[in-house]
Amino acid sequence: MCGRYAASRRPEDLVGLFDVRKWEPKEALEPDWNVAPTKNVYAVLERPLKDADDPRPVRQLRALTWGLVPSWAKSPDVGVKMINARAETVHEKPSFRRPFLTRRCLVPADGYYEWVTGAGERQLEEQGRRKRARKQPYFVTPVDGSVMALAGIYDFWRDRTLPDDHPRAWWVTCSVITTEAEKEPFAGAGSGSGGAEERGPRALADIHPRMPLVLTPDRWAAWLDPARTDPADLRELLVPPPAELLRAYPVGTGVSDVRNNGPELVAELDAPEVDTLF
Repeated sequence: MCGRYAASRRPEDLVGLFDVRKWEPKEALEPDWNVAPTKNVYAVLERPLKDADDPRPVRQLRALTWGLVPSWAKSPDVGVKMINARAETVHEKPSFRRPFLTRRCLVPADGYYEWVTGAGERQLEEQGRRKRARKQPYFVTPVDGSVMALAGIYDFWRDRTLPDDHPRAWWVTCSVITTEAEKEPFAGAGSGSGGAEERGPRALADIHPRMPLVLTPDRWAAWLDPARTDPADLRELLVPPPAELLRAYPVGTGVSDVRNNGPELVAELDAPEVDTLF
């Protein structure tokens, strides 16, 4: 799944990286190393500009709310339950199928967090000696330090309790698409170096069975193109990147508290704080 990630890039950098043609400085967000559901997040999308004479779609950088609220929902409260959409069923689910066909986006991230319960911790919990097992967070990020582009979908929701000119009359929300986690080894896994890679997980599937779907740059244009509406054609784009492009390393347990924020949350540890066995 994808329930927490880091996004520290400046909007100016994202504009250049994604060849964005339109963004509003008033929507600028602060760097966030602990992005959680219901927060505002950056998304790259293509659609015609509002009130423009030209109907052609324009690539934009927008600030959306993480947690998709379908256009037909009675309340925005459902958004917190729709932070992820499964790649295997996104074209079928009532909440996601229309956005999947016409409202797709990319969610830029430095990387994402996932938590592992150590074997020893799990045994203590099962024996009743610990009420809740401690979990070790890992940060999954590109090997080369580049930006992750997470496949996403978005939708518009109208709050009928507010007048048309109210700034919160329209909500624009998004969901991150997830897929089965890669079972192929990371770059450097099993290298014999004796480092953190050797002692930690060898593949993403060792950490969690699901992962956010990261799209490589060669798929960005096709994914964002609103003219592409064939479900089979779109599903062919939902292929995770080669395993060797990503790495995972242990980080401090401070990221487990959503109130914590700062670059120290992604600092690599020499060894996990919670004993884990892979």
